[in-house]
Amino acid sequence: QVQLVESGGGSVQAGGSLKLSCTESRYTKTMAWFRQVPGKEREGIAFINDHPFTVYGDSVKGRFTISRAGTTVYLQMDNLRPEDTAHYYCAASSRIAVVSTDERWYDHWGQGTQVTVSS
Repeated sequence: QVQLVESGGGSVQAGGSLKLSCTESRYTKTMAWFRQVPGKEREGIAFINDHPFTVYGDSVKGRFTISRAGTTVYLQMDNLRPEDTAHYYCAASSRIAVVSTDERWYDHWGQGTQVTVSS
């Protein structure tokens, strides 16, 4: 089992920036960030493997940047909007080395960190 620990969430005004971090207990090749708002489905927003190859969801493309260094993956979030308010989760896959946006491939999840963007 891989443990994931996120940090870096908080409250910010629209237009501001936050950087999330997630450290895993052992290295996995593919990691991702998802987010969820109560009452809505979980949304995959950024994905990275060890090449590194990255994929972004349309809602964050051009504003968020995923990167990794060893067992830590980061999510730099710029130009934040109120609609970015959500609980953000880090996920890792022990089964694939390619990037997948399908959350069923991700078998390790962190507890999440809250991001709140005020207008």
